[in-house]
Amino acid sequence: MIKNLISKFNNKSAKIGVIGLGYVGLPLALCYSEAGFEVIGFDIDKIKVKKLNHGESYIENISCSRIKRSIKSSFKATNNFSDIKFVDAIIICVPTPLKKNQKPNLNFVIKTTNLIVPHLRKEQIISLESTTYPGTTEEVILPRIESNNLKVGRDIFLVYSPEREDPSNPHFHTVNIPKIIGGHTKNCLLIGKSLYGNVINKIIPVSSTKVAEMTKLLENIHRAVNIGLVNEIKIVADKMGINIYEVIKAASTKPFGFTPYFPGPGLGGHCIPIDPFYLTWKARQYGVDTDFIKLAGKVNSKMPNWVLKKTIKALAKEKKSLKKAKILVLGIAYKRNVDDTRESPGIEIIRLLKKKGSIVHYSDPHVPIFPEKRDYKFNLRSIDLTPKKIRSYDAILLITDHKKFDYKKIKYYGKLIVDTRGIYKKVSDNIVLAWLKINMTFLYHNIVI
Repeated sequence: MIKNLISKFNNKSAKIGVIGLGYVGLPLALCYSEAGFEVIGFDIDKIKVKKLNHGESYIENISCSRIKRSIKSSFKATNNFSDIKFVDAIIICVPTPLKKNQKPNLNFVIKTTNLIVPHLRKEQIISLESTTYPGTTEEVILPRIESNNLKVGRDIFLVYSPEREDPSNPHFHTVNIPKIIGGHTKNCLLIGKSLYGNVINKIIPVSSTKVAEMTKLLENIHRAVNIGLVNEIKIVADKMGINIYEVIKAASTKPFGFTPYFPGPGLGGHCIPIDPFYLTWKARQYGVDTDFIKLAGKVNSKMPNWVLKKTIKALAKEKKSLKKAKILVLGIAYKRNVDDTRESPGIEIIRLLKKKGSIVHYSDPHVPIFPEKRDYKFNLRSIDLTPKKIRSYDAILLITDHKKFDYKKIKYYGKLIVDTRGIYKKVSDNIVLAWLKINMTFLYHNIVI
């Protein structure tokens, strides 16, 4: 059985099933299709399934032409989970958000597992890619699989292999990002290596699913803690009148022992704001209180409020209040050059501004219509940054530093800019002044960083 399944992956006769066709699952499904495998993509969202089968993309950095090529060769999408019985590999890429009390919410993982269990058969491998706490694969997925009279490691196989997607990164894509794999048994790991090794350039095997789960958390907690540190230093530097970006630039000249991290308006994305809480929750079950990680989370979660305070202070100098002030938020995606708004600090800042009575609009070239959210409902569309529009706002909050923004034009026409990304410390003043000389009118502008 083991040799037969490995042989299927090696000769690419295996059928691959990917569950969850979002920012992780869809690129992975397309990679398998492009490598020559037959792929079925599963999703409960009927709109996504319909769009994909018509060759339409709903993710900015995945082209319609790429989807159409895969459909012609070997890819289809469905919400019929009974088709699970036809695939040899089942890769689960569903969300793992937090509950309001900051405890792990594994509802998507549990519901997905419950959906597939009735259709499982011998000689399949299941891989969980969703970020989660150590023990999830063994404690949540394993018993559900074995409830169907299938013995993991003998009849069916189970691995954990965390996703490492970085949308918009021009250097790293699904295929050339090293892949961590932990198996429940040695046979599980052996088959898991064959599953991924025929598509991903480099495989990093580890001794267990728990090690793989902890590896993913460490990667993202490392970033969360260091961003929390630099955000806290930024607050101190601001009080002292010190330019934090100059400090980071100077510190980066050290050829060892320092990695630059940059402050911002808060953390965003599906992983970094959420993953630390998965570990702190699990650690408490072992009697460990993760003070250091919780402190970083506390600092980062305060940043949207800190941006609000900076805006209030800057407006006060202009003898204006936040109430009824007309505010433009630049960027609601969680990071530059993507359309992903999950956990975006820009959205939280809009909520805070509206709560204070501000008139709030946004501009984001990657997000033309404000997306539906579980906790937010704003009837907004991205505005075009014409000179007249830019001039009309009492304050402009630069939240996401997209390359598509014309920063020189924004600086020229903006009355007050709150720059949370240090853009105007990176744009040459000479370039800005040269741009200003070719314009007829010079408007007063003030930049707060």
